[in-house]
Amino acid sequence: MFSLWSMQTPLLLWRQVAQMSIEAQTVIALRTAGMMGLIRQDAAEPQRMVIEKANAASEAMQAAIRAAGQGQRADKVMAAALRPYRRRTKANVRRLSKKK
Repeated sequence: MFSLWSMQTPLLLWRQVAQMSIEAQTVIALRTAGMMGLIRQDAAEPQRMVIEKANAASEAMQAAIRAAGQGQRADKVMAAALRPYRRRTKANVRRLSKKK
């Protein structure tokens, strides 16, 4: 028999993915506007964009391997892998949407 918590877990993971997707779209829009000169943006933003993707992928892989190695459920492994990406998208929205 499934507990109520185990039935909610996929929905919680879906919500995190949805939030990250919205934040990622916002970051893409802000960076594109910056590259077009429509808003002020640090000159190193394109380089930062590439570097952070590699770092996030590395952290996500390590987190997923760690969670799987500890015998955690698949949803926990996915949540661990998602965390580094979500942390970055959230921080990027905050940073890029600040008035300069």
